[in-house]
Amino acid sequence: NNNNNNNTATGILARLAEWNIKLYVKRDDATGGTELGGNKVRKLEFLLADALASECDSVVTIGGEQSNHCRATAAASRMVGLSPHLILRTRRADAIHDKKDDIGWVGNILFDRMVGSTIYTCTPGEYGRLGSQKLVEDVCNHIESNNDNDSNPYPIPVGGSNALGTWGYINAVDELMQQIETIQEEEKDFALDHVVFATGSGGTATGISVGLSLAYASLNQKNDELGKQQHPPPRVHAIGVCDNPDYFYNSMSSIADNMGLANLPTPDTTTEQFVRTAVTVHHGKGRGYAISTDDELDFILQFAMETGIVLDPVYSGKALYYFLKKVVGDGGEEYRDTN
Repeated sequence: NNNNNNNTATGILARLAEWNIKLYVKRDDATGGTELGGNKVRKLEFLLADALASECDSVVTIGGEQSNHCRATAAASRMVGLSPHLILRTRRADAIHDKKDDIGWVGNILFDRMVGSTIYTCTPGEYGRLGSQKLVEDVCNHIESNNDNDSNPYPIPVGGSNALGTWGYINAVDELMQQIETIQEEEKDFALDHVVFATGSGGTATGISVGLSLAYASLNQKNDELGKQQHPPPRVHAIGVCDNPDYFYNSMSSIADNMGLANLPTPDTTTEQFVRTAVTVHHGKGRGYAISTDDELDFILQFAMETGIVLDPVYSGKALYYFLKKVVGDGGEEYRDTN
C-alpha cells in the first residue's frame, strides 16, 4: 500500500490521490531472490514437482533472448537436480550458429550460463513458423537421441503457461484472499475493486481470473448462508504486452479447459464466455513486445522515484503505464474512490 498524500501535484501518486484511488502492490517480484524472483516460480513449483515425479533428468523450455522465465527455470532446475536446456529467441540466432556472434554474458543470459544451461537459439521467423511447442519437442527429441548426460527431458511451455503451471496462481489468489482478510481486520469495509497485471502467455492471467471467480463465488456462498453482505469480485484487467486480446482469450480458454473448467456443470456457458466475463484483456503492447517508448520509460522512472519500487519495462511497467494512462485516464469517474 503506497501512501499517496504527500506527493507533488504532478506526480503519479498525486494524480491517483485526486481521484481517491488507493494503489496496492503485490510484490511477486520478491518471490525468490534474483534467480527466481517473479511470477514464474509459482508455476515452476508445480511443473518441476511433476518433472521429478516423472523421473526426468532435465528440462527444456523456451523464451526470448532475455527471458525471465528461462532464467528462473534454469536456476530452479539446478536447485532440484535437473539439467536446464533453454531455447532463446533472438535475431542473432543465425550469426551465433555460424560462429560470427556469441550469445554473450549480459542480463539474464549471465544467470542462464552461470548455472550451466545448454543454450539453443532460434530466429523470430522460426519461432513464428514452427511454434514454441514444436521447437521444445524437437530439442527434447534431440536430447533423447544424442545427449550422453541427459536422456529423459521434461518439456515446459513458454512462460510455464499450461494447466499444471497455472495452479501456481490459483495458490496466489488464495494468498491474496488471506491478505485482504488481514486488511479487513483494520478496515472492516475494505474491498478490492480492481486487479491489474501484465500478461505475455496467458497462464498467470488464467490463474488469477479463474481463481478470483471461484474464490468470490465460495465467499459469497458462505456469506449468503450466514446472512452477511455479498462481495462482488474485483474487476480483473490483464494488460497484454504482446499479441492481441483475442489471442489471450483463446489461450486462457484452452488452459482453463485443461485445468478442468470444461467439466463444470455450466451447459449454457462456454469456457471462453466464462473467461471473457472474468477478465478484461487490454491491448497494451505499445510499439511491441520488449520495445519501450520514451513515455513508458519516463513513467517507470517517475514511479521508482515516488515509491522506491522498480517496475520492469517489458511487463509490470508497461502494464501499469497503460492501465493508469489509458484505462483510468479514459474511464474517469468509473475509477474514483476505488482500490
